[in-house]
Amino acid sequence: MQKRPDLIVCEECDAVYHRPRLGPCEIARCPRCEAELDRDTGKRLERLLPLTVGALVLFVIANAFPIVTIELQGLSNDTTLIGAVMALARDGMSEVALLVMATTLLFPLIQMLVLFYLLLPSSRLERPPGFVLLLRLMQAARPWGMIEVFMLGVLVALIKLSNMAEVIPGPALWSFGALTVLLTAVVSFNPRYIWHICEQKQALRETIGEHAP
Repeated sequence: MQKRPDLIVCEECDAVYHRPRLGPCEIARCPRCEAELDRDTGKRLERLLPLTVGALVLFVIANAFPIVTIELQGLSNDTTLIGAVMALARDGMSEVALLVMATTLLFPLIQMLVLFYLLLPSSRLERPPGFVLLLRLMQAARPWGMIEVFMLGVLVALIKLSNMAEVIPGPALWSFGALTVLLTAVVSFNPRYIWHICEQKQALRETIGEHAP
């Protein structure tokens, strides 16, 4: 099948257009349905890499330290997210434990690791192995990352527990809060722009190769 990088297809109505040349911060929209066709990413890819690294660091902290410490009548207890998942499994709620682990650990980690790998300078210069598979994997994992839902549930639970015991927020709770903000910025980036940039660079290399002596 012949590739046509000069054409772009609307994801909403399947209309086909010639790919427009965009200036800084410009966005091209479909004349038929007003859906976004393309946008100038500028230096967003360069800014996205440190955000992804920061999100990975916060992810490690959020899972290595206690979320909260609860003190009641001189007794105290704390737990991490992994500890909470294991407690759910021990209490016979294996399905819930699996769901929590998948939506707050596995799928967000997959998104961040794949994006970090694709955003590396060496990966942007040459299409890395498994490029297409990794993009599809990241797209499939995006709807299942629910750290913000978990964070909301934790806050509701802490408010209710504060009437019965002393609740001391742990380092992981603050890390989860910051991670929610960073993941919102990281995951909102459309992976198809990475594909488009790689296609442009590949076409440029082929053009240079054809004109090389």
